[in-house]
Amino acid sequence: MQIYKNKRNPILPLEYHIPDSEAHVMPDGRLYVYGSYDDRDDVYCSEKYHVVSTPDMEHWTIHDESLNGKQIPWFNNPDAPKYQGIDWSHPTPFIQKMLANMAADGEDMKEKFEKEEEGEKPALLFAPDCIEKDGKYYLYICMSDDSEGVAVSDRPEGPFTEPVQLPCGGIDPAIFIDDDGQAYFYWGQLFSHGVKMNADLKSFDRADIVDDLVTEEEHFFHEGSSMRKIGDTYYYVYADMERGKPTSLGYSTGKFPMGPFTYQGIIIDNDGCDPSSWNNHGSIERVDGQWYVFYHRCSRGMELHRRLCIEKINILPDGTIPEVKMTSQGVGDPFAPGEAIMGYQACGLSGTVFIGLNEDAKTREQYPEKLMNISAKDEMIFRYVKSDQGYHRFVIQAIGSGRLTILLNDTEVGEVMIENGFQTADVIGAQAGEYELKLRAETAEGLEILEVILE
Repeated sequence: MQIYKNKRNPILPLEYHIPDSEAHVMPDGRLYVYGSYDDRDDVYCSEKYHVVSTPDMEHWTIHDESLNGKQIPWFNNPDAPKYQGIDWSHPTPFIQKMLANMAADGEDMKEKFEKEEEGEKPALLFAPDCIEKDGKYYLYICMSDDSEGVAVSDRPEGPFTEPVQLPCGGIDPAIFIDDDGQAYFYWGQLFSHGVKMNADLKSFDRADIVDDLVTEEEHFFHEGSSMRKIGDTYYYVYADMERGKPTSLGYSTGKFPMGPFTYQGIIIDNDGCDPSSWNNHGSIERVDGQWYVFYHRCSRGMELHRRLCIEKINILPDGTIPEVKMTSQGVGDPFAPGEAIMGYQACGLSGTVFIGLNEDAKTREQYPEKLMNISAKDEMIFRYVKSDQGYHRFVIQAIGSGRLTILLNDTEVGEVMIENGFQTADVIGAQAGEYELKLRAETAEGLEILEVILE
């Protein structure tokens, strides 16, 4: 178990990559976040889960391992029931595009899935969800063989034991208990499914499954089901394909837990967190009267190594949720004058730049990660900074050399020449206010950014 104090994005210590975040305030009053765990360079997720909790959105506890894929008795068991996930024989337009892209890259989909049928899979645990009922905590899981199940604990952080398989196949389970006590289970990719759970929360009748609650064609649904109820409206949140790839969290609403649902729009889009950003998965939750969106951002120039991030959101009187931008400040206030902003806290990147590991022995203890692979015309954004008196100086800790233009809300306020590390520059015309800080590389030669400060 590790305790960590932070309000900035990414929320957790950099070594903890917890994407696919389902956030729930449990009966003890703490917020618990359930997600998968990226610790590999070759595939999403891993064989373990870690639950994260906080009493105040600032002090975070990363709990010990709550479940391991090697504990799942039906995984790779030839006698276990097999349930179909995606219907590959009738591919949607998105699947057709994915197949074409894989073929262009020299990958053979038929060979890939034949190998999977032979059981060549690690016991990967994909995105989970959790709910409390009568003092018990039910953790719903999915695995790399398309199987789904549930394990139980007396504590919200686990450990979760005695897993049982559910009679369905697919990914990204979501659980929801309505005001009348009836529980509903959701899952799926490209088209979702839902079903009423039995009272034991461990079983359901397959005959009760309702298909196509939300779909790619009508609702831009990709994966990552998450259900909430606000007032008398049900909010179905998921990875949204409206902008061509599932980097957004979108939502549809309805008046019944099993639909019909109407598409409403996007809550947040993580496109721009990394040149390779591809997917998103998260949830919304209210904590002490404030609504938040929980999502992830990738790093290191790849789709993997995804991290928990959080933003405040608003539910308008008409029930809609305005889209919010990714920020560096996270759930805290904007960065104050003189406050250090780490390079790895950048929330928007364009060009070749990405957040990567700092291998430099002299600086890596203080700056374990940095902005690297910077090219001319790349842009790096930090949201937000705020001063009641205005700004007069920009300070940067960097490696290599280059020239950066400093912009506040897209207005140029200065320029800094970097050569071998620490540099300062005057900032002109930066009046009091709240700003988006943007750095644009005009030239770059081995340039890497560790830290910036506005004073």
